[in-house]
Amino acid sequence: MNLKTNRLLLREITIDDIPSIHALNSLAEIDQYNTAGIPADIKETEQLIIPIIHDQLVQPRPRYVWYLTDADNEFVGLVGVVMGKQKYESSEIWYKIHPTHWTKGFATEVVQTILHFCFTELKLHRITAGCATENMASIRVLEKCGFTREGRCRKILPIRGQWVDNFEYAILEEDYFKVKL
Repeated sequence: MNLKTNRLLLREITIDDIPSIHALNSLAEIDQYNTAGIPADIKETEQLIIPIIHDQLVQPRPRYVWYLTDADNEFVGLVGVVMGKQKYESSEIWYKIHPTHWTKGFATEVVQTILHFCFTELKLHRITAGCATENMASIRVLEKCGFTREGRCRKILPIRGQWVDNFEYAILEEDYFKVKL
């Protein structure tokens, strides 16, 4: 399942993507707000990615993860959707943009595309996202995309050996379509 934005191609991850995903997850800048931490080696990244690839064949899909490339086929980052219980018609989204592509608007562009996919293709009712309270770039992206901050979870994120607060955001289908009109 591929998606496109004006400047990006989103394609589902493959085994061939593991080296560049490992390199992304190994960057200190990415680890700053990442609960997974820096992988010890490429085998650890492989153990993370293989189940995601296997989930591409499961119905209903428990998650989607896309590999982002620009017009020059350069790796830009990752974006994912973790499906909630079907009864609730909800999901959580996440994204990681390579630091060489920060401040180019790619995160906003890809989140808008994922929202469109979730609300029009998956017919979801609610999409959530969380971010560390110090992660100003993600806060701007989520708010620019129409998410509402619904709360603060105290010391919920284990980041680099410390417990960090998290802002919880959500957008409802009615919010999304109201903005789109």
